[in-house]
Amino acid sequence: ALADGRAVIAVLSAMVVPMELPEGFCLAAISAREDPRDAFVSSRHASLDMLPQGAVVGTSSLRREAQLRERFPGLAFGALRGNLDTRLWKLDRGDYDAVVLAVAGLNRLGLGNRVRAVIEPEVSLPAAGQGALAVECRTERADLVELLAALNDPLTAACVRAERAVSRALGGSCQLPLAAYAQLEGVKIPEIRLRGLVAAPDGSRIVRAEARGPMQEPERTGEQLAQALLAQGADTILATLQ
Repeated sequence: ALADGRAVIAVLSAMVVPMELPEGFCLAAISAREDPRDAFVSSRHASLDMLPQGAVVGTSSLRREAQLRERFPGLAFGALRGNLDTRLWKLDRGDYDAVVLAVAGLNRLGLGNRVRAVIEPEVSLPAAGQGALAVECRTERADLVELLAALNDPLTAACVRAERAVSRALGGSCQLPLAAYAQLEGVKIPEIRLRGLVAAPDGSRIVRAEARGPMQEPERTGEQLAQALLAQGADTILATLQ
């Protein structure tokens, strides 16, 4: 739509924007981040820890499934498809004991009350760009790029750029069991703390790493983290998914 002029801008979840944009397109702004964490949603249970053995958890994400399989080996997992309303309807119908969704998506659609518990990054590390919105446009529209700059949040943008650099270096997408999550630490001189992982879909093997770097060089920090993951065998895991 952007290419043929039917749209002037595109607003997307930063999580699903391709890591390599086609020539002539750019991310003109990344807005302030919503809650980037995953949400536990259930009508009958209060948290993952409260689920009985054999309970079925619905998720559309290999990243989520792999991390939860590692930590909760007694749970069963089922593929969850459809838009958000459809996914919640399937839960309420009894197809699953619980589902795992993005907190940001539920909040943005006014469904934050469905969140029974928030899953901390230590349990389920978010995907690159999760919780942030990206505004894309044609690079030739310099006037538009300048206008959209007002929507850009520099702190969020630095974190998302670091996360996307990890995924880009590993050839990843939001469909792979790959996580990257950056936070800024420090007040006077903010520093990026970037955590990442690559997992086998069944959770049998997960490699994790962490990197730190200046806010002004997010891509460099992301590339350092990607190299640390590769040194632990992330490429071997990813090769099995091709």
